[in-house]
Amino acid sequence: MNFTDWQEQQHITQFLHHEARLLDEHRWVEWMDLFTPDGLYWMPLVRGQTDHLNHASLFCDDALLRSMRVRRLSQVRAYSQQPATRTSHVVGNVTLESRTDGGDSDGCTVYSTFHLLEWRKDAQRAFGGSVLHTLQRDGDSFRIRMKRVDLLNCDAPHEALEVFM
Repeated sequence: MNFTDWQEQQHITQFLHHEARLLDEHRWVEWMDLFTPDGLYWMPLVRGQTDHLNHASLFCDDALLRSMRVRRLSQVRAYSQQPATRTSHVVGNVTLESRTDGGDSDGCTVYSTFHLLEWRKDAQRAFGGSVLHTLQRDGDSFRIRMKRVDLLNCDAPHEALEVFM
Protein backbone atom coordinates (compact mmCIF):
# COMPACT_ATOMS: atom_id res chain seq x y z
CA MET A 1 0.00 0.00 0.00
CA ASN A 2 1.60 3.28 -1.07
CA PHE A 3 0.40 6.47 0.57
CA THR A 4 1.58 10.02 0.60
CA ASP A 5 2.38 11.26 4.10
CA TRP A 6 -0.94 13.11 4.25
CA GLN A 7 -2.92 10.04 3.18
CA GLU A 8 -1.02 7.87 5.65
CA GLN A 9 -1.78 10.32 8.47
CA GLN A 10 -5.48 10.37 7.56
CA HIS A 11 -5.64 6.58 7.33
CA ILE A 12 -4.00 6.15 10.74
CA THR A 13 -6.17 8.83 12.35
CA GLN A 14 -9.32 7.15 11.04
CA PHE A 15 -8.11 3.82 12.44
CA LEU A 16 -7.59 5.36 15.90
CA HIS A 17 -11.00 7.05 15.79
CA HIS A 18 -12.59 3.73 14.80
CA GLU A 19 -10.88 2.01 17.73
CA ALA A 20 -12.19 4.67 20.15
CA ARG A 21 -15.72 4.26 18.79
CA LEU A 22 -15.61 0.49 19.24
CA LEU A 23 -14.63 1.01 22.89
CA ASP A 24 -17.35 3.61 23.50
CA GLU A 25 -19.99 1.38 21.92
CA HIS A 26 -18.85 -1.72 23.85
CA ARG A 27 -18.16 -3.55 20.62
CA TRP A 28 -15.60 -5.65 22.43
CA VAL A 29 -15.19 -8.51 19.96
CA GLU A 30 -14.56 -6.10 17.07
CA TRP A 31 -12.10 -4.19 19.25
CA MET A 32 -10.21 -7.38 20.19
CA ASP A 33 -10.04 -8.28 16.50
CA LEU A 34 -8.01 -5.12 15.92
CA PHE A 35 -5.08 -6.76 17.73
CA THR A 36 -2.54 -9.15 16.25
CA PRO A 37 -2.58 -12.60 17.92
CA ASP A 38 0.45 -11.56 20.00
CA GLY A 39 -0.87 -8.02 20.57
CA LEU A 40 -0.44 -6.38 23.96
CA TYR A 41 -2.53 -3.76 25.77
CA TRP A 42 -0.25 -2.09 28.33
CA MET A 43 -0.77 0.68 30.85
CA PRO A 44 2.39 1.39 32.90
CA LEU A 45 2.12 2.04 36.63
CA VAL A 46 4.81 4.75 36.73
CA ARG A 47 5.99 7.44 34.32
CA GLY A 48 8.91 6.44 32.14
CA GLN A 49 8.46 2.71 32.71
CA THR A 50 10.60 1.00 30.10
CA ASP A 51 9.02 -2.44 29.93
CA HIS A 52 6.09 -4.52 31.07
CA LEU A 53 8.03 -7.62 32.07
CA ASN A 54 10.17 -6.31 34.94
CA HIS A 55 7.74 -3.82 36.47
CA ALA A 56 4.19 -3.79 37.80
CA SER A 57 1.58 -2.27 35.49
CA LEU A 58 -1.98 -0.99 35.77
CA PHE A 59 -2.86 -3.22 32.80
CA CYS A 60 -0.72 -5.69 30.91
CA ASP A 61 -3.19 -7.70 28.87
CA ASP A 62 -2.32 -10.19 26.19
CA ALA A 63 -5.07 -11.82 24.12
CA LEU A 64 -6.14 -14.14 26.95
CA LEU A 65 -6.37 -11.40 29.58
CA ARG A 66 -8.18 -9.04 27.18
CA SER A 67 -10.75 -11.75 26.43
CA MET A 68 -11.24 -12.43 30.16
CA ARG A 69 -11.79 -8.72 30.84
CA VAL A 70 -14.22 -8.50 27.91
CA ARG A 71 -16.17 -11.50 29.20
CA ARG A 72 -16.43 -9.83 32.60
CA LEU A 73 -17.50 -6.50 31.08
CA SER A 74 -20.12 -8.32 28.99
CA GLN A 75 -21.48 -10.45 31.84
CA VAL A 76 -25.00 -9.29 32.71
CA ARG A 77 -24.54 -10.38 36.32
CA ALA A 78 -21.21 -8.60 36.87
CA TYR A 79 -21.85 -6.38 39.87
CA SER A 80 -19.16 -3.89 38.84
CA GLN A 81 -21.04 -3.27 35.59
CA GLN A 82 -24.52 -2.70 37.03
CA PRO A 83 -25.25 -0.42 35.29
CA ALA A 84 -22.68 -0.72 32.52
CA THR A 85 -19.96 1.92 32.43
CA ARG A 86 -20.39 4.51 29.68
CA THR A 87 -17.40 6.21 28.09
CA SER A 88 -16.53 8.92 25.63
CA HIS A 89 -13.05 8.88 24.08
CA VAL A 90 -11.51 11.88 22.38
CA VAL A 91 -8.35 11.16 20.37
CA GLY A 92 -6.05 13.95 19.23
CA ASN A 93 -2.55 15.05 18.29
CA VAL A 94 -2.01 11.97 16.14
CA THR A 95 1.60 11.84 14.99
CA LEU A 96 3.37 9.20 12.92
CA GLU A 97 6.54 8.52 14.92
CA SER A 98 8.22 5.89 12.77
CA ARG A 99 7.66 3.37 9.99
CA THR A 100 8.91 -0.10 9.28
CA ASP A 101 8.68 -1.33 5.72
CA GLY A 102 9.01 -4.81 4.36
CA GLY A 103 7.62 -8.23 4.96
CA ASP A 104 5.67 -9.11 8.08
CA SER A 105 7.00 -6.10 9.98
CA ASP A 106 5.44 -3.54 7.64
CA GLY A 107 3.86 -1.03 9.97
CA CYS A 108 4.35 2.06 12.07
CA THR A 109 4.48 3.56 15.53
CA VAL A 110 1.91 6.28 16.24
CA TYR A 111 1.71 8.74 19.12
CA SER A 112 -1.58 10.33 20.16
CA THR A 113 -3.23 11.95 23.14
CA PHE A 114 -6.62 11.11 24.62
CA HIS A 115 -9.28 12.32 27.00
CA LEU A 116 -11.74 9.83 28.39
CA LEU A 117 -14.92 10.57 30.30
CA GLU A 118 -16.31 7.64 32.21
CA TRP A 119 -19.82 7.52 33.71
CA ARG A 120 -21.00 4.82 36.05
CA LYS A 121 -23.94 4.92 38.43
CA ASP A 122 -23.81 8.50 39.70
CA ALA A 123 -20.12 9.31 39.26
CA GLN A 124 -18.11 10.73 36.40
CA ARG A 125 -14.35 10.35 36.13
CA ALA A 126 -11.97 11.94 33.68
CA PHE A 127 -8.72 10.45 32.43
CA GLY A 128 -6.14 11.79 30.07
CA GLY A 129 -2.76 10.90 28.75
CA SER A 130 -0.90 9.68 25.72
CA VAL A 131 -0.99 6.49 23.70
CA LEU A 132 1.72 4.82 21.68
CA HIS A 133 0.30 2.36 19.14
CA THR A 134 2.58 -0.06 17.36
CA LEU A 135 0.60 -0.94 14.25
CA GLN A 136 1.12 -3.67 11.68
CA ARG A 137 -0.34 -3.43 8.21
CA ASP A 138 -3.14 -5.83 7.46
CA GLY A 139 -4.40 -5.46 3.90
CA ASP A 140 -5.89 -1.99 3.59
CA SER A 141 -5.93 -1.43 7.34
CA PHE A 142 -3.86 -2.06 10.45
CA ARG A 143 -3.74 -4.34 13.45
CA ILE A 144 -2.42 -3.40 16.87
CA ARG A 145 0.78 -5.13 17.99
CA MET A 146 0.95 -3.01 21.13
CA LYS A 147 -1.11 -0.26 22.66
CA ARG A 148 0.74 1.56 25.43
CA VAL A 149 -1.48 3.94 27.42
CA ASP A 150 0.37 6.42 29.63
CA LEU A 151 -2.07 8.05 32.05
CA LEU A 152 -1.10 11.52 33.23
CA ASN A 153 -1.74 10.41 36.79
CA CYS A 154 -0.66 6.77 36.44
CA ASP A 155 0.99 6.78 39.86
CA ALA A 156 -2.03 8.23 41.70
CA PRO A 157 -4.38 6.03 43.71
CA HIS A 158 -7.31 4.93 41.54
CA GLU A 159 -10.56 3.22 42.21
CA ALA A 160 -10.88 0.09 40.10
CA LEU A 161 -10.16 0.74 36.44
CA GLU A 162 -12.86 -1.27 34.72
CA VAL A 163 -12.70 -0.26 31.07
CA PHE A 164 -10.07 -0.08 28.38
CA MET A 165 -8.70 3.39 27.75
